Amino acid sequence: MTRTQKTVFILVAIVALVLGLTVNRVLSGKGQGDQTALIDAGVILLPQSREVPSLKLTDQDGQPVSLDAFKDKWTLLFFGYTFCPDICPTTLAQLRQIKSELPKDAVDKLRVVLVSVDPNRDTPQQLKTYLGYFDKQFVGLTAPVETIQKLANALSIPFIPADTSKPNYTVDHSGNLALLGPDGRQRGFIRAPLNNQKLVAQLPALVERK
Repeated sequence: MTRTQKTVFILVAIVALVLGLTVNRVLSGKGQGDQTALIDAGVILLPQSREVPSLKLTDQDGQPVSLDAFKDKWTLLFFGYTFCPDICPTTLAQLRQIKSELPKDAVDKLRVVLVSVDPNRDTPQQLKTYLGYFDKQFVGLTAPVETIQKLANALSIPFIPADTSKPNYTVDHSGNLALLGPDGRQRGFIRAPLNNQKLVAQLPALVERK
């Protein structure tokens, strides 16, 4: 096992432990039936919401964006990159399919955001072109890698910055999604791999929450 693989293993283990403790605390609280259905769909709600750092990023149109701007809807935030060979295109295709099967009222309360873990190659135009293959309403964000790391760590979805000196490099990152509420705070996670059918069943009621 290489050093990078060991680091990824440790990070994944830490995230799994956090999610496991969260599941246990949630199930011991009220509304166990509803929570069990959400967990079965891969949706893990935090016992207490977390503040998201107010960072400055750039969107797919080249416009400066603050995460404070995402307070009007529920946001499914995914860390990935456009040169990703597997996880990212699969996840984005699933999110497109899930969105197509949700009632319009639920779709209107949801936003999908891809935050690039590869700002070296993911220019705003590259993000816009790539996301256009899936859904033109998906939002792409980029920033210096230090800013992205700060956000990823705050949301407990860490990644390992790539060695950009290597040709055709890849970036080690998680397939989990961060779930942000309409108040701009992190409400939880959606675990990978996504279960389309169960998420379509659970998301409409979830996005009705304040």
